[in-house]
Amino acid sequence: MNITRNGTRSASQGPENYFTGAVRVEPLFDANQPARATGASVTFEPGARTAWHSHPLGQTLVVTAGCGRIQLWGRPIEDICPGDVVSIAPGEKHWHGASVDSAMTHIAIQERLDGKTADFMEPVSDEQYQPGEKTI
Repeated sequence: MNITRNGTRSASQGPENYFTGAVRVEPLFDANQPARATGASVTFEPGARTAWHSHPLGQTLVVTAGCGRIQLWGRPIEDICPGDVVSIAPGEKHWHGASVDSAMTHIAIQERLDGKTADFMEPVSDEQYQPGEKTI
């Protein structure tokens, strides 16, 4: 058994090539062989979001605070709020982030395959994000 105490892992700013806007990533747990699951708490300031991306083994998001948005490629934007659990299938191109007027925090859980958990693609444009539209 291993206990990682709250506050002992350093949070970092989300890298600009993966995120638009202010995003804070706090690692929660790493995959220890033979396990592959990793987890992080990710906080998006209003309007912040990921780039389009996919996960080789899928991803689960658990919204813990605020309200946000998520979109699968070719589908409409969905609003997500505290308590919502989102399951994203392997290889599904998607993005997620805060709503226009609310910060959002979620726990992101994904598995490593051949050393990686995600394949990041192009940024989500302002037009795709629909910044003028108020959610919740």
